[in-house]
Amino acid sequence: MKVHFIAMGGSIMHSLAIALKKNGHEVSGSDDQIFDPARTRLMEEGLLPEEGWHIDRIHQGLDAIILGMHAFEDNPELKRALELNIPIYSFPEFVAKESAGKQRIVITGSAGKTTITSMIMHVLKKMGKNFDYMVGAQVAGFENPVRISQDAPVIIIEGDEYLSSRIDKKPKFLHYHPHTLVVSNISWDHINVFPSEQIYVEQFEKLVNGLEKASSVVYFEEDPKVKDVVEAQTDTEIHYLIPYSIPEYDVKEDGFYLSLGNEKGLMSVIGAHNMANIHAAWKVCELLSVEAKDFIIHISTFIGAGIRLETIKEEQGKIVIRDYAHAPSKVMASVDAVKSRYPSKNVIACLELHTFSSLNKEFIPHYHESLKPADKKLVFVDPKAIQKKRMEPLKEDFIKSSFGEEHLNFVESKDEIEAFLADNASGNDVFLMMSSGNFSGLDLHNL
Repeated sequence: MKVHFIAMGGSIMHSLAIALKKNGHEVSGSDDQIFDPARTRLMEEGLLPEEGWHIDRIHQGLDAIILGMHAFEDNPELKRALELNIPIYSFPEFVAKESAGKQRIVITGSAGKTTITSMIMHVLKKMGKNFDYMVGAQVAGFENPVRISQDAPVIIIEGDEYLSSRIDKKPKFLHYHPHTLVVSNISWDHINVFPSEQIYVEQFEKLVNGLEKASSVVYFEEDPKVKDVVEAQTDTEIHYLIPYSIPEYDVKEDGFYLSLGNEKGLMSVIGAHNMANIHAAWKVCELLSVEAKDFIIHISTFIGAGIRLETIKEEQGKIVIRDYAHAPSKVMASVDAVKSRYPSKNVIACLELHTFSSLNKEFIPHYHESLKPADKKLVFVDPKAIQKKRMEPLKEDFIKSSFGEEHLNFVESKDEIEAFLADNASGNDVFLMMSSGNFSGLDLHNL
């Protein structure tokens, strides 16, 4: 096929472009800005386009257009493609089309879906299974976050609830029609497109309600919203309900020891939420004929998905951990995990409010006590992000009251972050840096 990507620089978009090129398709693309790691990866594959929109790239010889979320309705390339009646797909729509003949396992939830997807991928690869996948992060041992082949009988898909594209307002996960669905948690997010918690939860209800006969639902029974949605929307006569929970585990000096029945092992990841993620991955792997003893052996070597509680530096008693956490439930789980793993260390938690939801004054109170387990707390907001999103500036008193932390530090520059870390370091520290942004370019490797 000849495929053109409009808004090629997204994390999944550029990975899908690389996957299609490796499959022998002719791939082109456009974007107005492309940042690393997408920029470097596209350059290495000979796919990096000149920045900007160019309607001459849209012609009758194209078999398909794949449209990214970054491209608006008035995009000149999109308008040209519509004029020429070229088939246009959002990336989830395209992935669904290409995986129509496969067993589809879709991992969803407000938090944990990237990690659970990565865990399943890790174990299946160690077991020598042939499978396709799509995940929203770089996973150790996998060259590319997307693989779509002709021969793999199974595909593991991270299913996001966000909109598919500007002209396809359907949540991404509604395109996939899973045979096995995982629901990890439901916690209101993306308030720019789901303005109320009810509307947000309804997307998961639609997903579960649309399952085909004989589908399996693996769900976190300790989350009341997940339990309500799954058990209310499924028909137990035609669907298989498979609950999971936080399994038995012990925290020792060298880490978290997890038990599954008679099998026990030292995990490379930390936190109660990751023990639950492992339990979800086990339920899926069990459906794919993996034995418990093999699962424990292989999951113990899983070091985490990219930027998910990732230790990027450790020396002289100090540890720097980078984490993608931005939603309240994710932040709370990450801070709790790090303090549980390092109870005797000075845990300094730094959170950047970066997304539309996290910068919204109506949403910020949902972060109440999310930083509580940390010894020192900082919240960073980049004024440029506020300006770019055309949102109302945030005040220190409001942030402190919303988080329920009188001694929280609120800063608005990279220099202030560095000064805070220097002032609060004891020499026996964990710097937990949580953001879906980059702390205004702060060099985490050289803190």
